[in-house]
Amino acid sequence: MTGPLRNTCAGARFTLPTLVTWGWSHPSDDAPGDQPLAERYGARCGLCSTCTAGTRHTHEPSSRALLTVRSGIVGWSVRLSVASTPRSHFLARSNYLSDYLLRMNAMRALFHPVHAVLPSSSSSTPSPTPCRRRIPTFSAPPSRRADRWILAAAPEAMASTQPWTAQEQEKAKEAKLWGGRFEDSVTDAVERFSESVSFDKALYKQDIMGSRAHARMLAHQVSRHVSAIVGILEHELLDEITLAGGLMTVSDRDSILHGLDEIERRIEAGEFVWRMDREDVHMNIEAALTDIIGEPAKKLHTARSRNDQVVTDLRLWCREAIDKIVASIKQLQVALIKLGLNNEGLIVPGYTHLQRAQPVLLQHLLLSYVEQLERDVGRLVDCKDRMNFCPLGACALAGTGLPIDRFLTSDALGFTAPMRNSIDAVSDRDFVLEFLSANSIAAVHLSRLGEEWVLWASEEFGFLTPSDSVSTGSSIMPQKKNPDPMELVRGKSARVVGDLMTLLVLCKGLPQAYNRDLQEDKEPLFDSVKTVLGMLEVTTEFAQNITFNHARIQKVLPAGHLDATTLADYLVNKGMPFRTSHEIVGRCVALCVARNCQLSELPLDQLQGINSIFKEDVYDFLGVENSVNKFSSYGSTGSECVAEQLSFWISKLQIGQNRK
Repeated sequence: MTGPLRNTCAGARFTLPTLVTWGWSHPSDDAPGDQPLAERYGARCGLCSTCTAGTRHTHEPSSRALLTVRSGIVGWSVRLSVASTPRSHFLARSNYLSDYLLRMNAMRALFHPVHAVLPSSSSSTPSPTPCRRRIPTFSAPPSRRADRWILAAAPEAMASTQPWTAQEQEKAKEAKLWGGRFEDSVTDAVERFSESVSFDKALYKQDIMGSRAHARMLAHQVSRHVSAIVGILEHELLDEITLAGGLMTVSDRDSILHGLDEIERRIEAGEFVWRMDREDVHMNIEAALTDIIGEPAKKLHTARSRNDQVVTDLRLWCREAIDKIVASIKQLQVALIKLGLNNEGLIVPGYTHLQRAQPVLLQHLLLSYVEQLERDVGRLVDCKDRMNFCPLGACALAGTGLPIDRFLTSDALGFTAPMRNSIDAVSDRDFVLEFLSANSIAAVHLSRLGEEWVLWASEEFGFLTPSDSVSTGSSIMPQKKNPDPMELVRGKSARVVGDLMTLLVLCKGLPQAYNRDLQEDKEPLFDSVKTVLGMLEVTTEFAQNITFNHARIQKVLPAGHLDATTLADYLVNKGMPFRTSHEIVGRCVALCVARNCQLSELPLDQLQGINSIFKEDVYDFLGVENSVNKFSSYGSTGSECVAEQLSFWISKLQIGQNRK
């Protein structure tokens, strides 16, 4: 019923049937009994047929009444203390309160009754008789002013349970937090096989962060309802509101936050004992919190499941991991650019099919890896943007009927918004798949760089020499100096790709929503991140500790007729179709092979013997230096083009003048 209050009085109770119970109580009466008003205090009340019917009762200026509205679902009650107020006016205001509570969906089941007693002028008060459903009101002490509105926690919300005896603890060893319906504990083999705390304890920071935000939200919820109630029942005699309850009291919230701080301190100090029988990071922390602060810790899991808790932790962890990887990529990019700046003007052979193709500036080659790494950054940032939505509050899969505020929690944790669908929130790991995919691509890029530097460090190439600090030797061959770090970079890329494959296979056959299989998502994730960070770190150090052998490179550079394509461009500039120029230059190369010389060494008459289009200016296009200088298209290896690219990256990465 949502209409006006009906004066249906059971004993001394004024009731909104099946939904809200309203009552008047004496301010000093802790537990008024289930008796008619006239029998208890001899008071007159026009709203109670048990009293003198048809009489309107108005409080004297010196008297006071308390109105209590209590929600058994939400766990909080509203107590209003009013002085010198006609009851008819006050109850009219109360009707709006009941409508508000119903609109807020805060009361959806049968609510507990509260008791109502009018003050009496009599100095003696008979002892109260317990009612059928005894729920004490929270009466203000006599010293408190009458014109005060008080919000108080329901007694059930603050009730405590008795701790287990030592015998009970020994019998249960340690009961699972989910063990209410079970009579037997799991076997040791199942416990060892099921536990995940050995690896998911890495999520402790994120788990504590999420719990802090959740606790604050639970305690905050009553405040939102209080604000609306005050607006509805605004009265000239209202002067103060005191908040003491809700889904979680402020006191309980503070206890929980203090306990979480202590747990975090113990973990970081190495004092925290991780217990396998507590299964995972979440239950280890929750059980430890209960050990530290007691009963209030049991409220923390209100409107939360491990299903949404773990995926929240995971998103927070991935978000931080992406930031670390992006920062490490930037460090490698800076190292590559500085390496290029320290080798300005150095021309190296460019390869296709691992065969010499065209001359390129070393700076241009190094910048190609910088560009690839930048796309890796872009993929990671995009992945972070897509994953940055909050699943907390989705609970097991269907959400909750409790009045939580998922937007508040989302904002507190730095998410963009709560996830729209609670089933999707707990069931999918596509954000991890995307993350591992981005890691795999980055690892492949690092592997290719590693492969090139391993080759260039070989005796056959001899293009670079790593310092002793990034090299290893042989246990049997004294002369060996191996670029092992880059070989391992090349090898560990397979591990990162394997982590992605593991998770893809893990997820491919799972029905909606959460499945325990998803416990296995963490080890490949943690391994992928750890491996990629290690690859980036060692590649950066290797780049900072290698020397390019200019003399060796210049000595072998002419081999391979690297300027042949530039010679073809010369003919195109003369008006010759490219296919024709391609065929003519091919004949020139064949002549060089026969004479064992370079194109720049062919006399003009021999060139003209192949085609008369050749003139003296042809030698401006021959030789690797001339060839490089002829490149002018955007992004090409021409000196001016590379200088523009370097300038862009120096500005973007904010690289200072010091190149060391």
